[in-house]
Amino acid sequence: MKAYIFLAIAIVTELFGTSLLKASEGFTKIYPIIGTLLCFGLAFYSLSLSLQQIPLGIAYAIWSGVGTALTVLIGIVIWKETANITTTVGVLLIIAGVVVVNLKSSHG
Repeated sequence: MKAYIFLAIAIVTELFGTSLLKASEGFTKIYPIIGTLLCFGLAFYSLSLSLQQIPLGIAYAIWSGVGTALTVLIGIVIWKETANITTTVGVLLIIAGVVVVNLKSSHG
């Protein structure tokens, strides 16, 4: 269970880091740059701790899938980016892929 807490921390800090990366405007604003580097550092450290208990394929599928889906939502809500049916279908396919990878791993 502790490993999944580290994985959740990795996801959340990666989300903050990605948003700060956008706010850095091409690495031209110092505070968002510092925040990006700190968040990504903590994200990778937390991911590494989760890998002590969770298989690599499972952890990475969850981290990247959930992170991608939530990043799209953050882009829409915070950064006022547009979404369409293609975006929606893509995010649903990512989520489905994470579910399938997790189902396969739990059954052998």
